[in-house]
Parts: sequence; C-alpha cells; structure tokens
Amino acid sequence: MNITKSVVLFALAAVAEIGGAWLIWQTMREDKAWWLAGLGVMALGAYGFVATLQPEANFGRILAAYGGVFVAGSLAWGMALDGFRPDRWDVIGAMICLVGVAVIMFMPRDAA
Repeated sequence: MNITKSVVLFALAAVAEIGGAWLIWQTMREDKAWWLAGLGVMALGAYGFVATLQPEANFGRILAAYGGVFVAGSLAWGMALDGFRPDRWDVIGAMICLVGVAVIMFMPRDAA
C-alpha cells in the first residue's frame, strides 16, 4: 500500500469534508451569505469522491480510519480559522485518534 498516497488522500478528504461543514456552519450559525452553504454542500460531495480514491478496497476500514483524521483535522481547522484553542485533552485525544488511523491503515495484515 502506498502510505504517502493514502495520507495525501486523507488530507484532501479532510479539507473537503471539514471545509464543507464549516461553510455550512458559517451560513447557519454565523449568519454568513447563503451561497457559502452551497459551496459547503459541493465540498461535502467532493469528500465522498476523494474517499473512493484510497488504495485500500474496504469501505469500512477507510471510513473508520478517516474518522480519526476527521477528529484531528477538525481541531486544526478550528485553530486555523475560528480562533479555537484546544486544551491538553483535545490534543491527547487527537493523538490517540491518529495512532488509531495508523493501526487501522498501515499495520501488516494476514494474507488470508
């Protein structure tokens, strides 16, 4: 499995999904322009397509691992764009999630 390709695809998926959700949040919770929600919906759709490009063939494994990327990415997005400051428990939780991603995606599998 190409680890670099997988990591890049997870990063692209995170930008699409978290960015899309953030745009919708901006429209609904921060009273921003309605067209931002439309862009958010398109970004969320793009996320669904990006996920299919992963080299791993198992849907459940990809989405389970992506969940950990989503957790860490959401905290990072909040820091970068919303002024969110995570506490140590947020950081520890995100690190645990990323270790889970590595275990799910990159540990050797039995040939069976």
